[in-house]
Amino acid sequence: QVQLVESGGGLVQAGGSLRLSCAASGRIFSNSAMGWFRQAPGKEREFVAYISRSGGSTYYADSVKGRFTISRDNAKNTVYLQMNRLKPEDTAVYYCAASRQSSYSTRQLQLRSAYDYWGQGTQVTVSS
Repeated sequence: QVQLVESGGGLVQAGGSLRLSCAASGRIFSNSAMGWFRQAPGKEREFVAYISRSGGSTYYADSVKGRFTISRDNAKNTVYLQMNRLKPEDTAVYYCAASRQSSYSTRQLQLRSAYDYWGQGTQVTVSS
């Protein structure tokens, strides 16, 4: 069984930065693509970013491109989301997720259905 535990959320002023971490237990981390999603109140959970198993490929939602950076450390079984120049509209619960499929395309990895395991989420609040 795989468990994903997010941390690093909090309250920050607009323009500030936060770094989220997601620690994975279990043996599949290095063989899984990892994604970050977020869900604001009253809205559906949306894709934020993903990173390939090796870390060599990343992809971002247009809304965060140039401000957020996803990375991973396979030796530590951890994936990160560095968030800079935060905006009030970035306020949401942020979730990390693991996808065990090796053949998914970039388009597929933007969908919630591509992911097999999810963390419990961490709250990010950006004040104006």
